[in-house]
Amino acid sequence: MPFLPFYIPRHKQLKIVIVGGGYAGIAALVTLLRHMPEVRITIIDPRLHHLKITHIHETFRYPLDDFLVSFSDLENRFGCRHVCAQLILNDCVLQQSQKDRFIVVNDEILEFDYLLVASGSPLAQLSKSEDIFDLNDFMITTGSDLLNQQRYIHEPGEKIISVIGGGATGIQFLFEIAHFLQRQKFGWKLRLIHGGDRVLNQFGVGFSEYTQARMSELDIDFYPNTRYRDQVANKILLQEVETGHEFELPSTISLLFLGKKLDTPLFANAFGQVVIEQKQLENIFTAGDCSIYNSAGSNAMTAQSSVRKGMLAARNILRHSGSLKLLEPYFHRDLGYVISLGPSDAVGWLALEGNVVGGMPALMIKEVVEAQYDLLLTGIDTYLI
Repeated sequence: MPFLPFYIPRHKQLKIVIVGGGYAGIAALVTLLRHMPEVRITIIDPRLHHLKITHIHETFRYPLDDFLVSFSDLENRFGCRHVCAQLILNDCVLQQSQKDRFIVVNDEILEFDYLLVASGSPLAQLSKSEDIFDLNDFMITTGSDLLNQQRYIHEPGEKIISVIGGGATGIQFLFEIAHFLQRQKFGWKLRLIHGGDRVLNQFGVGFSEYTQARMSELDIDFYPNTRYRDQVANKILLQEVETGHEFELPSTISLLFLGKKLDTPLFANAFGQVVIEQKQLENIFTAGDCSIYNSAGSNAMTAQSSVRKGMLAARNILRHSGSLKLLEPYFHRDLGYVISLGPSDAVGWLALEGNVVGGMPALMIKEVVEAQYDLLLTGIDTYLI
């Protein structure tokens, strides 16, 4: 059995319920099994598949199925159990669960020694017509199919796709769509609408300069400092941020990438234990996008942080169940970040946020990070503690 510092087992088999089968939940699953192979784990998730959502923009090149791992396969691989359900957990439910040590799902009582809430964060959404799509649509339909299936695909006349949101997700979709249109020889125009003065404004200026230069090479129109209002009858309604002036442009479809919206986060101490009304719930941990740790570690809503939180929470669950109960604080800082700019380009930073890399070096970093997670899905942990 791999060595886990400060862990002296008192139990051979714990019952653990994980709410959420995303990056944090899967990382916790693998970590728990690595150190306690006899652990009994139940994953509660409303989907039938684990989705590698950081790849979803690549469905303009590959089938969506390439990025789905069925929970039935994970059940067979890891000996866990999947319960298909949407579980709403609020402060009162969590406090009662701490006392009862069980939760009720689909009229079934699930007893636990520890509960890990890794339910992620919802996507920001607006009302949509039939010509408006968002990330949820790409979770159920391959990107290339979604465009090819539209009623206007073979109609004559100019067609324009408006991408709203110049954050990481919007940019990755923007470049994948641009290259897809080139490969298909569609004479469609592509534009980006962004509320900030530059794309990727959560990163340094080097990110923006590199990305916007690539956008110019692909003849992508860019409307900075502009708010999206609506898409109606082949027109997009927009508003200038500074002046409030409203205007419209021709637009066949709009793709909304508005980011994540965390209205009710779960707060945790430095060890991942949920804290409600200044009281920590000893047997309830949290990880992933839904969590905010009171520590020096990264609370960014990224796959990297989710994986690290999931692993730490799992290790601390085991330590808490042991004889010493010496828990490990969360100090992880993101080691880098890479944004795909289509099949053959990327931009990112490594070690220091000011250390911007583009092109092949950034692509290599991206491939290494993705390979690490693919190995984790098979049960092989190559991450450093």
